[in-house]
Amino acid sequence: MQHAPHSRRRLAGVALAALLALGAGAAEAKALKFGWTTPDAPADPYAITAREFKKNVEAATNGQVEIQLFPNRQLGDEKEMMEGIRFGTIDAGVITNAVLANVEKALQVNDLPFLYANAEQAHRVLDGPLGQDLMKLLEPKGLIGLGFCEGGFRNMINNVRPVDEPEDVKGVKYRVMQNPVYIGMFSSLGGNAVPMAWGEVFPAVQQGALDGLEVPLMVINSTKMYEVTKYLSLTNHTYSAILLLVSKKSFDRLTSEQQQAVRAAGQATCIEQRRQNAANEAKTMEELKAKGMQINMIKDPAAFRAMVRPVYDEFRPNIGEKRLDAFLEAVK
Repeated sequence: MQHAPHSRRRLAGVALAALLALGAGAAEAKALKFGWTTPDAPADPYAITAREFKKNVEAATNGQVEIQLFPNRQLGDEKEMMEGIRFGTIDAGVITNAVLANVEKALQVNDLPFLYANAEQAHRVLDGPLGQDLMKLLEPKGLIGLGFCEGGFRNMINNVRPVDEPEDVKGVKYRVMQNPVYIGMFSSLGGNAVPMAWGEVFPAVQQGALDGLEVPLMVINSTKMYEVTKYLSLTNHTYSAILLLVSKKSFDRLTSEQQQAVRAAGQATCIEQRRQNAANEAKTMEELKAKGMQINMIKDPAAFRAMVRPVYDEFRPNIGEKRLDAFLEAVK
């Protein structure tokens, strides 16, 4: 019995050490690998999304969830990253809508040419019930959608001629994303659509294997596409939604409080990212002009819309009759 106080002290010390060890484990940050394909440039829309998400998540979780950034295709091209996020080998990322539409065809609605009249209209639709229904369709595919961020409207750049009217697209070899809606759009305008992974595009244009591509303004600047293309035509043919995603497997490993914080951080990220993207676009236009690009507006958007109408009919079954009609009603 005389050793009991000593034994109790020893047991108490062991218990305290165990509690401290548990506390240390609880405080240890959960690191999430976050990837995207473009450079970590100040005005790049993908990079802005990544930086804002890191800042917001780490603040909302008091550092319990750490976001590790991997720009510039370090984790692969978008298709590879999307598969990695689906299967949990990559935790999170920002992926272009057109790439995700390969695993959930309903998302093809966002890629329909000349659907959205302006960014404000796109925000209203995508933040509302129609956009949220699209997000829910991704969960069975292993993807948690946190928000629709913004790449900006996509425009045509090439080395053959400025695009003033639909006939100017004819015969020009344009890189398009590996997505049937983009292939259908350029084919309907008479262009030669060449599906290609992003990492191959710059050298292909530089070497003349491609005449041009279609891409948001900010990405032209951040990836230095102005070095290899001459004409920038402001076709604004497709609003480029870029989705902020977390792997469902990675998300399920977070506590419920951390999950709520990550969702809230995602929404805040998209709001701020859109604000920055809009502010950067006007400045970028002037920069591209100063770097030698010849910039023009298309003459008659209605002429382009008439030419691409068959694309809507072709992809109606994939998108769903009711869903497409609902989107068309929302953008009237």
